[in-house]
Amino acid sequence: MNNILTIAIAMILHPTGGTVLISKRRADTHLANLWEFPGGKCYPGETPEACMLRETREETGLEVTVLEAWPPLTYTYPERTVTLHPFLCQAQTGDARPLGSNDIRWVLPTDLDKYQFPEANTPLLARLSASLPK
Repeated sequence: MNNILTIAIAMILHPTGGTVLISKRRADTHLANLWEFPGGKCYPGETPEACMLRETREETGLEVTVLEAWPPLTYTYPERTVTLHPFLCQAQTGDARPLGSNDIRWVLPTDLDKYQFPEANTPLLARLSASLPK
């Protein structure tokens, strides 16, 4: 049995509404070059919300406000198991920078299916696309 990694992620809405921030994983990482929501591994003793806020700052330079914590979900890849702790957030500004990724983009929720995400994100993508205004 492999260890379960606790990952916190931020589905960040642009302050003017309409778009969500996605980032492209670096080539030297697990699931290289796939698109994802900003986030990362929780440190021992760190809450998922604190981790998400820290990782969002480190990866995008953004400060966010949590709108809603979604239920965690667990997914097993061949090489590891992850438990994702997703947070729907609002960015305080739209000045995101790719500090921890190859690229970042503000995209319409209806366009998320045009980007390749890790399989663990599939239920989040469906819920996000269905719950945000078109």
